[in-house]
Amino acid sequence: MLERRGSYAFDYDLHGGSAPVRMQWLFHGRSELPVAVQVWELPPGGTEGMHAHAREDRPLEELYVIMDGTARMHLDGASHDLAAGDALLAPVGSDHDLANTGTGPLRVLVVWGEPGTADYSSFGSWRSANAARNPADGAPTAL
Repeated sequence: MLERRGSYAFDYDLHGGSAPVRMQWLFHGRSELPVAVQVWELPPGGTEGMHAHAREDRPLEELYVIMDGTARMHLDGASHDLAAGDALLAPVGSDHDLANTGTGPLRVLVVWGEPGTADYSSFGSWRSANAARNPADGAPTAL
């Protein structure tokens, strides 16, 4: 399956943010992955709106990857300046807000879903990622 940039995109107001987000929900209704994968575009000065996904309600974890532009992410009282290639994880229950700090559009890949577990330890890329995060060990650790 192929989905081109901008196909099926729509404007959406998120969490009381300052401007609608241009959103594309990739492979909506077609992917069987247990997560939503979206591309968001925020205009200059645009914000997502401070919010949290409560543990009691429907717990969600969100991963933000900046693809183009600059941003400031507030996460549980801390402020993080982000640029293309940077990623930030908003764990379940964390207060967070994304803001476009640049003069052009901010493009972000957002992956979100309910937390769960998966065992990827049989994949070589998992072992390499584990070694990169734990160089002193030299050996992968169990999930």
